[in-house]
Order: sequence, then structure tokens, then C-alpha cells
Amino acid sequence: MSLTLAGPAGQVNILADIDLSLRPGETLGVVGPSGSGKSSLLMVMAGLERASSGRVRVAGTEFTGLSEDRLARFRRENMGIVFQAFHLMGTLTALENVAIPLELAGRPDPLGVAAAQLQRVGLGHRLGHYPGTLSGGEQQRVALARAFAMRPKILLADEPTGNLDQATGKKIIDLLFELHAEEKNSLVLITHDPSLAERCDRVVRIEDGRVHAAETVLA
Repeated sequence: MSLTLAGPAGQVNILADIDLSLRPGETLGVVGPSGSGKSSLLMVMAGLERASSGRVRVAGTEFTGLSEDRLARFRRENMGIVFQAFHLMGTLTALENVAIPLELAGRPDPLGVAAAQLQRVGLGHRLGHYPGTLSGGEQQRVALARAFAMRPKILLADEPTGNLDQATGKKIIDLLFELHAEEKNSLVLITHDPSLAERCDRVVRIEDGRVHAAETVLA
């Protein structure tokens, strides 16, 4: 799979000759320097960017040829995504931020499920708070609750501790792996920190848009 984007200077190869698979329930760490293509890889895996060549298949679904609406529905039903910048809606409470995807998917009792998920991440006392009144760590906990509320088959996490101090970041990573262990979904963790990636079953290193190394961490 490759990704080429058009820029002011012409076409730029972002990813090239990527051949990568993820087993059900596996945790995969993706490391590499800034600008190496880590986040672009995640965007392609999520169907938020289109591969310019090759195939992308997730949970048995081939992305090629799917409309934007079908891709959005697929993400909603099968994926959870956690970003570095939280991406919470500032005009909605923590409870509403978690409930919105459930409502859009037609899930029963979205507010009740959202409240239970926030309780699960230690924010049962902050349901009515808006993102602007929450700390960075609390906002990322809301984002985790939102991602896991849909019971996704795959969880994509892009530098989830990038905006947090070291102590808070460790708590978020501990929580992420705890939730993953309970749900037994697949997890892709994009990080610049090798020590975080090494908590995964397998680690791949991306440099200049290519996979340069792969290592099995756990037997």
C-alpha cells in the first residue's frame, strides 16, 4: 500500500510499499521520527485518507471503492480512534461527547451507556462537565470512553499521551491497555516513545514512509 499526496511542489510520496497486517486481539506499536509517516499510516488504516495504490482491508472489508458515507459508517461500527488533541466537542458535556456516536449508531440507551463508560475511566463524577473545565488527562479519559463505548473491533491511538505530562501520560497508557485487555480488541498505538511501543505484542518502525524494522516483543 502506498500514499501519494499533491502539494505545492508536486506529488509527494508519504507512504511507500507498506505491507502490514494485524491479527485479531493483537497490539501493535508503530514508532518513528516526526514526519516519518506514522500518523499518515493510521489515517489510511482508518479510511480517513485514501491509499493511492494497493489495498486496505479492515475486519474483512475492502476500503477501495467505498463511498465516504460507507467509510464513516464502517468506522462508527468497527473502529475507535483516540487522537493526541482529544477532539472533544467543547459545547457538549463529557456525557454528551461519549453519547453522540452511540446515538448516531442507533444504540439503545446512549446516555446510560455513556455514563457507564465514563464511570469505567474514573469520571463518573464529571458527567456534566464541559471539556474546557477538565484537565488534559481528564479530556483524554473522555476520549477513551468515547472510543471504547462502541465496542470497536480495532482501536487506533495516535500519540495519545503527546499533550500530557509524563505522570498523566503513564496513567492514560495504563488505562488504555487495561481497557484493551477487557475488550480484547486489536490495538494500534502510534508513538514516538519506544518504551510505550514495547508494551505492545509487536513493534514496527516507520522511516521515510517505509517499514524499516519489525520486532515481536511478547511471545
